[in-house]
Amino acid sequence: MNIQQEYVGASSFLAMSANNLQIHMAEPAGLLKVVVVQGKSLVVRDFRSSDPYVVVKIGNQIGKTKVINSCLNPVWNEELTFTLSSPVEVLNLEVFDKDRFKADDKMGHAHLSLQPIVSAARLQQILRVSSGETTLRKVIPGSDNCLVAESSIISINGEVVQNVWLRLCEVESGDIELRLKLINYPPIARSDST
Repeated sequence: MNIQQEYVGASSFLAMSANNLQIHMAEPAGLLKVVVVQGKSLVVRDFRSSDPYVVVKIGNQIGKTKVINSCLNPVWNEELTFTLSSPVEVLNLEVFDKDRFKADDKMGHAHLSLQPIVSAARLQQILRVSSGETTLRKVIPGSDNCLVAESSIISINGEVVQNVWLRLCEVESGDIELRLKLINYPPIARSDST
C-alpha cells in the first residue's frame, strides 16, 4: 500500500468514525422529570408583589409552570418531563412576572449541569443499587450550576433523585427549589464472559 492509499484509507476511517460519533451523540439518555417545587423571596415586579411562573429549558425542549398570582413565595409542585440525549444538556430556567397589557417582566434565571445526575445513574447501574436509599454523589456550588448549597444525588429504591435550591441570577433576590428524577436511563452494555 502506498502513502496515497494509506491517506485515503485513514480519511475514510476518520469520516466513518465521525459519522459513528454523531449517531452515538444522538442516543437517548433517559427521561428527566423536573418538579418545580417552590420559589422563595422572589423580587417584586408589580406594585407590591409579582405573578411568577417558571420556564424550564433543556436543549430545544421547553416546559412552563402555571402562574401564581400576587405571591413572592409561590408553591407550584408542578412536574415537567424532558427527554435527555447524549451529550448531556444543561437545565436552564427563567422566572417571569405575568403581565396583562405588556411584556412579562424577567425575575431572574439559573442553570444546572445535568452531567452529575447522569453520572450518578451510571454509577448506580455499575454498583447494581436497586433497593433502599444510597447517596451516589454530592454536588457543590460552582460555575456549572447556580446551587445555593451542596446537593446530594441519591438512589431511592432504584430511582436516581436530586433535590436542589438554585439562586436566581441578575436580580436582587430569589431562589427556586427543584426535584430532579432520572428514569428510563438506558442500561450499560455488559460483556458477559461465560
